[in-house]
Amino acid sequence: MRYHWMAWCRYMFAGIAVLLFMFIFNAEEMTILGSAAPMDNHQKEEKTEPLNMKVILERVYLDGEISQEVVNETSWSLENFWAKYDQWQLIDIDGSTLVFQKQVNDISPLLKANGFFGITEDGVLSIFNGKPGQLRIIQSFFQIDIKKLESTKQEELIQGIPIKNKDRYVEVLETFKPYSLKKE
Repeated sequence: MRYHWMAWCRYMFAGIAVLLFMFIFNAEEMTILGSAAPMDNHQKEEKTEPLNMKVILERVYLDGEISQEVVNETSWSLENFWAKYDQWQLIDIDGSTLVFQKQVNDISPLLKANGFFGITEDGVLSIFNGKPGQLRIIQSFFQIDIKKLESTKQEELIQGIPIKNKDRYVEVLETFKPYSLKKE
């Protein structure tokens, strides 16, 4: 039930944000005193300035990493702007800054470039930025019962298992999950 409530709130927030955004940028067409008198054609033709917005794109990867990209957008129409980001979810709006988010069904570029599965001194399966001995832990998963592990698997974890793609990430987690210590 909680999920449905949160999803409903997100959609409502996005709808309100869109309406607010449209109101802010269409408010210039109204006079300062609030008169509803329409502008004549000459005045409308003079207003041909594009909308300038700061857009923050957040990508959330399977391994929990979040990357951000900042884009300065210049758009001549709201329809084109929203069409460009239709695959993204609007999560925040602050003035002319919009924050969009997207779930990425892959591991982060950091893991692909320099991520290694390994084991900490206390037996926790972790991902390291570099080889495991350097103690730069990115993410920790679960405690492993080292007594049950074969010596070759222990050695692999000590040396570090490189993570190059999503399949390898999932495979290693599934391989070591049966060796996890059950919390009582």
